[in-house]
Amino acid sequence: MNLVERVKAILLQPKSEWPMIERESGDAGYLFTNYVCIVSAIPAVCSFIGTVIAGLGIVGGLMYAVVTYVLGLVGVFVMAYVIDFLAGTFNGQKNLDNAMKVSAYAPTAAWVAGVFNIIPALSILGILGLYSVYLLHTGIVALMKPPEGKAIIYTIAVIVCLFVVYLVVFSIIGALFGIGMMSRM
Repeated sequence: MNLVERVKAILLQPKSEWPMIERESGDAGYLFTNYVCIVSAIPAVCSFIGTVIAGLGIVGGLMYAVVTYVLGLVGVFVMAYVIDFLAGTFNGQKNLDNAMKVSAYAPTAAWVAGVFNIIPALSILGILGLYSVYLLHTGIVALMKPPEGKAIIYTIAVIVCLFVVYLVVFSIIGALFGIGMMSRM
């Protein structure tokens, strides 16, 4: 499946797309080079363009885009390990390859919604990326196979862990760029 078809399918038909994804390779190298590195670049590139349009500087915007992009890629790996680790707690099937698939495809809505960062006034529409929470849940159900009664709690536990991870990530970004620069972006 090509990249555009996969993005459309995961966004518009996630319940039928996850079983197709399950049959594919969960190789992190393949997922990253053919999907994650490309689609996750949308918010970084669009943020860079938005900061330049807003007149906040090319160098600062580029540095911010690169750091957030790289930390986002690291976040996909961390998310996969969190999903796999928590599978046992919620009687799901521990399978790092499937956890990597969920981690690679669930953020698609948030990444695509990053296109709104091109125009800073529209960046509030990035809230549409919250659809990724639904993609995460459907991915966990389809690929990690927790019992029906534990699927929602499993998803919530993953979200809480990821929230903590992203607090750390944004703290790193804040430390690298300074609170003053972050407030101007």
